[in-house]
Amino acid sequence: MQKVKPSLLRGFDQEYLPAEQLQFNHLLDIMRRTFEGYGFLPIETPSAERREILTSKGAVEKEIYALTRLAEAEDDDAATKGALRFDLTVPLARYVAMRERELAFPFRRYQMQRVWRGETPQANKGRFREFYQCDIDIIGREKLSYLAEAEIPSVIYSVFKEMAIGEFRIRINNRKVLRGLLEMYAVPEKATAEVLRVLDKMEKIGPNEVLKQLMDLGVTTDEGRDLIHHMSEKRSTDEILKELAGLHGAKSDTYGEGVKQLTEVVAGIRAFGVPDSAFAVDLGVVRGLDYYTGTIYETILTKYPELGSICSGGRYDDLASYFTDTKLPGVGISIGLTRLFAKLKEANLLQPLPRTPAEVLVTTMDHQFLDKYLKMAAALRAAGINTEVYLEAAKLDKQLQYASRKEFRVALIAGGNEFAKNVVQLKDLSARESREVPIDNVVAPIKELLKR
Repeated sequence: MQKVKPSLLRGFDQEYLPAEQLQFNHLLDIMRRTFEGYGFLPIETPSAERREILTSKGAVEKEIYALTRLAEAEDDDAATKGALRFDLTVPLARYVAMRERELAFPFRRYQMQRVWRGETPQANKGRFREFYQCDIDIIGREKLSYLAEAEIPSVIYSVFKEMAIGEFRIRINNRKVLRGLLEMYAVPEKATAEVLRVLDKMEKIGPNEVLKQLMDLGVTTDEGRDLIHHMSEKRSTDEILKELAGLHGAKSDTYGEGVKQLTEVVAGIRAFGVPDSAFAVDLGVVRGLDYYTGTIYETILTKYPELGSICSGGRYDDLASYFTDTKLPGVGISIGLTRLFAKLKEANLLQPLPRTPAEVLVTTMDHQFLDKYLKMAAALRAAGINTEVYLEAAKLDKQLQYASRKEFRVALIAGGNEFAKNVVQLKDLSARESREVPIDNVVAPIKELLKR
């Protein structure tokens, strides 16, 4: 029989060795604990949605993977009408519209699942066709307090602080403020959305290319330069708020409302306990997606800005207008965990795990004592210690090599001589030291060793 060469599809190639998978799962656990600590409830939605649901907001169809079967049945509704989700926002909108009467509002949900997107894979930029997204949203019915927009940075701060990945900064802005600034710089209303999309690419393509594209959209050279300078200049949060409040060129009601909202949100963020060192108002934050209507967020690692945004999102006025007449304003953020993990690994920013499944290995020198080995392991597990029994028949050296390769902390060794004395050898595998302890009192010294 001809062998099939084992290989992965381009863009679907993020699989990890067990040690890496444990690191990945650890980050998931941190987010889950943090989200639930703030009262967010978990949901999961099907991997596949109806095609008309996924395309309802004008998604790029070439980025959506449709379902099909190698041998398709005529009555297969999913194969003809289904496609894989490309984000978690559209499924959330469908979910809330379908279950509105069953949910308590404000609805606080978190969702951590895979999504699929037919983009050009670029591993060096963290772009993949299959990846994990981890989202939280707070959704109101008809109204939503600005305090929800202030609470989101508190959640972001708690997540990344516990991940211990270095200094980070949550950059915030307001889309209404941005629109007011565009009015001040005489950007035509019909070009506003496209101009915002161009400005959103500032850090990727640089100010010169942004100016060129703005001029292509009808913005004059001088106005374009002034706009880019205004949005790029770095000042403190309070300096920016003071400047925005005093601008006389931006007079629209929308602009004034945006400045008021931004000022209130900053005060709220501080009230939630986020230090000024971890967030800042930044007029350069744009978020090119049109459905954001208020506060917007991007988070960067301050010492690794080249990694780009590691968490982003914002306020929107109507989540599910394509599916229901009920107005459902909300605010949320998304962490692309697969991309973030790849970048953290590349920058050596992942922290050692506090615990792993590989804590204690019970070696089996003589299988006639198998019941004693299993009893020891059961006692350790009952005490909350992760324990594996080596079940294959093998020499002790081979068992210890296995323990070393899997990075166990402790090995327990006992044969006829030890059992005759009712003791077991406790071997510290990192220090390469052994000592005898009573079998009936093996838990306490192992716990003490694992604490080191």
